[in-house]
Order: sequence, then structure tokens, then C-alpha cells
Amino acid sequence: MNRFADWGNALYSGRISYPFIQRWRRWFALAALLLVLAGGLTALRGGFNLGIEFRGGSEFTVSQTASTDVAAGERAVTDVLADGHATVTNVAPGTVRVQTEQLDDAQTRAVAANLQEAYGVGQDQVTSTFVGPTWGDAVSQQALIGLVIFVVLVTLFMAVYFRTWKMSLAAVLGMLYVVALTAGIYGATGFEITPSAIIGFLTILSYALYDTVVVFDKIRENTIGAEEDPERSFVENVNLAVNQTLVRSITTSVVGILPVGSILFIGAGLLGAGTLRDIALALFVGIIVGTLSTLFLQAPLYALLRRNDVDVRDHDARAAARAARERGSDTVTDPDVAPWDDGARL
Repeated sequence: MNRFADWGNALYSGRISYPFIQRWRRWFALAALLLVLAGGLTALRGGFNLGIEFRGGSEFTVSQTASTDVAAGERAVTDVLADGHATVTNVAPGTVRVQTEQLDDAQTRAVAANLQEAYGVGQDQVTSTFVGPTWGDAVSQQALIGLVIFVVLVTLFMAVYFRTWKMSLAAVLGMLYVVALTAGIYGATGFEITPSAIIGFLTILSYALYDTVVVFDKIRENTIGAEEDPERSFVENVNLAVNQTLVRSITTSVVGILPVGSILFIGAGLLGAGTLRDIALALFVGIIVGTLSTLFLQAPLYALLRRNDVDVRDHDARAAARAARERGSDTVTDPDVAPWDDGARL
């Protein structure tokens, strides 16, 4: 613990500095590669694995069962439909939900009878319904509307709070990347897209925004008075702010991941609470991606957007001149090159 505290103090004072901003090219390239890989794997799998709420189908609920064996439910469906696919979920103690493609009346009765036999229940304990895709379309439309409203409000709030639209733009682009990559991971791994997953995608926006605001607030604090104290270049001040908030970003992420991981791995994995899996997985992936996005994408993007501002260029020129005087050299390093040099110390 003492070592971690010492490391945090060294980061805050600048004695240890990781070049988050200076190495922006490799971070952006890696981010693009991950997004392309996720999209490519999703395409190779035939697109997203949409849940029954989005594609339509038949749903059976088996209650008061002594066993919640998933394989028993799958066999009950494949005995009727040799090529059929069933999604079996434990929704509560003694209750199993079985989702299939759309069945006709004869197939529905046959599957219901198989489920009665498989789980040892009576006819009254097996109910069947048909779920149309229109409900999923409505959910998708509402989610899209919610996303647009959220992005607009966040853009306006951050532009007013930070007094610059460039911070707002960097934050919004980073949040959209988080959602896109999280959805891409869902598609690449074949996890089912359900309304719970959609809720999870929207929820991670708020978490990503929280971490971004913390880091950006420190960036503003470090750069707002930069003209009066030109010891560091603008990029170096931004990079210092990211390093100073690194410990907080890590601890906040760990605190968020632990309960979500418990729900995902213990609740859904060990205890079989399948209804928790979709939203927990979206949150688990989104928290990790959101933290990395703030450090490696949004902060460097903001620095890039400010790179050619007149006040930033003037400040960097003064910082370069001061550094040259301290070296006892008449040669002033080009401020357009030096602050972005990958040779920053580790």
C-alpha cells in the first residue's frame, strides 16, 4: 500500500510521468485496430446475435421446477426442431425461460409437452407466448432517442462548464467510441443483444462521462494559468494532469468493476442468474473501455484540437525559449515538434 501511495505521489509531483499525450499516434492506431477487429469479427459471425425481443420468436416459461438444467430445455426444443436453436435462461429459483424461433401451433404444443417431461412439471406450469419484433424496434428507437438527447445535453454542459467546445467534442467522441467498441465486443464474442444489454450500453455513457470530467477538470486546472507560468509546454501540462489523476482513475474503475464483476461471474456464472448477465457484461466491458478511453483517447484528442490555437502556440514558444535559456543554448526547439516527441520519459 505504501508503494502504491508513493507511486501516486510521484505521479502527482511529476517525478514519474507516462507519455499519454506524446504517444497519441500509437494509442489512436491501437484504438482503431480494436474497433476494426471487433467489427470484422462481428461481420464474420453474420452480424449481431439479436435476442428474441428484436428478431421475434416463441417463448416458454417453466415454473416450479425441481431442476433448472439448461441442457434439458435445449433437448426439449431440438427433439421437435432438429436444426432449431434454443436460448435457455434461469430467470428465478425454480423458473426457466426457453426462447426459440417462431413456432407454429403444432410445434408449440410439442415443445411444451417436452418441457413438461424434461422438468417434471404439469401442464399448468408451462406457458408459451409469441414475441414480435416490433417491441424490440420500439426499444431500439427509444434507446436511440435517449442517446441523442444525452449526447446533446452532455455537449452543451461540458462546453459551458469547461468554456471550450473542444473539450466537449473530445469527450463526446470518446463516449461514442466506448459504446461502439463495447457493442463490437458483444458482436465479436456472439453474446446476445437484449434490452438489458441496451440499457447497459446507455449506462456506461454516464460512467465514461464521470471519469472524463474528473480528468478534464484537472487538465483545465493545469492549463488555465499556463501563460503566467510557462515552465511546461501545453502538452506537458495536459500530460501532467492525466498522470495526476491516474491513481484516481484506476481506483474508481476498480471500485466500479468489483461489484459488477461479482454480479457477472458469481451471480450469472455460478448461481445461474442469467437475467443479470447481459447488463453486467455491458457494464463490465464498458467500465474498462471507458477508463482507457479517457486516458489514451480523449485527453490526447483534446490536446490535438488545441494544438494550433494561438494562445497555445504562443505559450509553447515561450516555454521552448525558457528551456533553451536554462540549457544555455541559443537554439530554440521548435514548439510544434518538441512537445509531441515520443521520447518523453517513463
